[in-house]
This record gives sequence, structure tokens and C-alpha cells, in this order.
Amino acid sequence: MLPLPFAWLLAGRAAQGVGLGLTALMMGVARDHLPKERSAAVIALISVVSIIGAGVGYPLAALLAELGGVRAAYGLGLVVTAAALLIAWRSMPEAPEGRSARVDVKGAVVLAAALVLVLFLAGERNLWSRHLAVAAGLAVVAVVLLCVWAVVELRSTTPLVDVRAVRHPAVAGANLAMFVGGIGMYLLLTLITRYAQTPHGAGYGFGLTTFVAGLVLIPFSVLGFVAGKLTPRVRKRIADPLLLAGSAVVVGGGFALFAGARSDLAELFAAMGVLGLGVGGFSAAMPGVILAVTPKSETSSAMSFNYVVRSVGYSLGSAIGGLILTAGTGPGRLFPDDSAYTTAALVGIGAMAVTTLTGLALARRRSSETNP
Repeated sequence: MLPLPFAWLLAGRAAQGVGLGLTALMMGVARDHLPKERSAAVIALISVVSIIGAGVGYPLAALLAELGGVRAAYGLGLVVTAAALLIAWRSMPEAPEGRSARVDVKGAVVLAAALVLVLFLAGERNLWSRHLAVAAGLAVVAVVLLCVWAVVELRSTTPLVDVRAVRHPAVAGANLAMFVGGIGMYLLLTLITRYAQTPHGAGYGFGLTTFVAGLVLIPFSVLGFVAGKLTPRVRKRIADPLLLAGSAVVVGGGFALFAGARSDLAELFAAMGVLGLGVGGFSAAMPGVILAVTPKSETSSAMSFNYVVRSVGYSLGSAIGGLILTAGTGPGRLFPDDSAYTTAALVGIGAMAVTTLTGLALARRRSSETNP
């Protein structure tokens, strides 16, 4: 809201990233202070709400930006954040006794440096095409930093992330599913919103304003919330890994719908609704897979790492979509060919197929462990 230089904008984005970590902290609080059955439902709902809120936030922020400028949109964020802070201050319970209050600063710094490089490389498409050697060198540095981070965590008495727990097959498989699934989910989200805003002069698209295009996200939020509310009931009959696999299939169906039918705005709404249904079920089932083999004391750590994996997957999904659309843009043209969107959708279907197979592998492993 304040007339500050660009560096302050970056600082604000960093603070926003810190705030996103509170989602995992809320899951830890729910698991510590609620009965087992109730905590599972609450954690699933937290996971869903943290994603589908975008369907409300984006169009509302866009409307305020159109009516009162960007400062009005940021003002809404300030009000909402202040209200959340007040509610947390008044209602959050005390942490259980015996928990360490130490922060693994070294591990946080090394992981942050590695992720900055990963996300930078994901977003800088021109760097890969014009300076391949530099990009490859930075990629090697990122890998080395991740290896150093793993060593630091293994040696720490109070690690940021319990790497030994992350290596558990169920947790590792869930994070793999989240990474690949995140690529696919965000790829479709960006494809639909970009397609909706493309002007008619491109030969396709609907030329929607930012606010109206944001309304396309409403089916995503509504059906995502419905899926999140239904998931606890479904989990009584179907194991969480199978829910992951089934939800990935639903998201793949959204890709197929977008690839085959997008000439009418109603078809975009339908594809976005299918995406929301799949993302809602996927997000609600994910904590159950991880927390089934995670101690209570490591809840926030395990889910924070999963959220980091999800964020990286989302960023890569956006970058991959941009790469495909850029490759499909002819010389001298401002917009990609319509066929480029079909190609991107097919890549998304492949990503969700990998996610589905990962979920099925997790389900088979759990079945073999419970029925030796």
C-alpha cells in the first residue's frame, strides 16, 4: 500500500512466503490438540482451503484493483491478514511441553538458497535458450546446495525437516506425487486463465478482463471445497493413496476436457470445475498419506516440506506451460497457436498419469504392509 521501492516488494513477497508456512503449523496444532478422528478431518480441510481460497481471492482482488487501484487490493490483503492475526492471538492454544523452540537457521538458509536457484531457473526461459552453460552451472549449484542441506539436516539435533522421515517410502512417494501433480494442476490453472484472457484477434480466446477471468476460478473453489468436505467420508471406505490416484485421474479428465472442448466459455468453466474437484480431493487426501507414518512432533515439519515441494511443482508447471506456449508462437506473432494449448494439455495428462501411478504404488505398498 505504501509508495516504496521495488526492493520492498520483494521483501513483502518473502514475508508472504513465511505466512504460507503457517498452514503446516496449523496442521500441527490440530494434530496436537484434537482427537484423532476430528484432527484428520480438520487437517484435510486446512489443506483444501489453503488452495481453493484462490478462487475467491483472485476475482475479488481484481475487482478492487479495477475500482480503486492496486493499493485497494493490497488494502484488502492487509485487513484479512490483520483479522487472521487477531483470531490466532485469541484462539491458538499453547504448544505441548517439551517441544524444542530452536530454529534451524543454517538449514533454512541453505534450503532457501537452493530453492531460489531452482525457481529462478524455472522462470528464466531465455537463460536456457541463450546461455545454456550458465543455466546448467546454476542447476549444478542448486543440486549441490540441496545435498549440503540434506547433510546439515541429518547432523542437526533440531532439523528444519526430518530428512530420515522424509526418506520413508510413503512420505517420499507422497512428495513425488505432490511434485508431479503440482506441475499438472498449476499448468491447467494457468492454461485456462490465460486462454480466457486471450483477445479474439488471436483466432481463439474470449478477451476477458482480469476480473471476469478471475470469475472462471469460482467453479474451481466451489467444487474443490465440496471435494474437501466429502473426502473424510470417502476415506472411511477408500485408503488415502487410492484417493490420491483417483483425484489425479479427475485432474487428468480436466486436461482432456480442455484439450477437446474450449470453444465456449461454459466449457472452460466445466474444465475448471473438474480441476477443482480433483485438486480438492488430492489436497484432502495428501496429509493422511504423510501423517500416517509421521510422529506428532514432526507434523509441521513434514507438511512444510510437502508444501515446499508443492510450490516448486506449481512454479515448474507455470514455467513448462510458458515454454510450450512460447514454442508454439510463430515469428512476429504476439499469441501462440491454438494447437500449443492442446500440446500443453497433453503434457499435463502425462504428468497426471505419473501421479496416478505413484498413488497406486503407494496403495499397493500400504496394502502389503497391512496384509502381510
